[in-house]
Amino acid sequence: EAGVPYDIVLEMEEINDDFSDTDLVLVIGANDTVNSAAEEDPNSIIAGMPVLRVWSSKQVVVVKRSLGVGYAAVDNPIFFKENTNMLLGDAKKMCDAIATNLKSYYNE
Repeated sequence: EAGVPYDIVLEMEEINDDFSDTDLVLVIGANDTVNSAAEEDPNSIIAGMPVLRVWSSKQVVVVKRSLGVGYAAVDNPIFFKENTNMLLGDAKKMCDAIATNLKSYYNE
């Protein structure tokens, strides 16, 4: 649990249409829940599974320890899409580094 209050968390059906108007999506540690194979590959074992369509945004940054598969053991095509950048490493350390650099950039 990330400690995010449930009253501000949106359901997939509530947020998916917004991704096409989103500049940047930061995916932290997720794999299967953002796997485009669920919608793009009818032969995938996760075909039809509800997913967050993060790949529809202008830019995606995925923070994961590795390019490994998730629980479903299916490769994730979004890792290789043109609008995706992979940030491999410990999520806490990577997010702290991002926050530090943003604060420095914006002189905060």
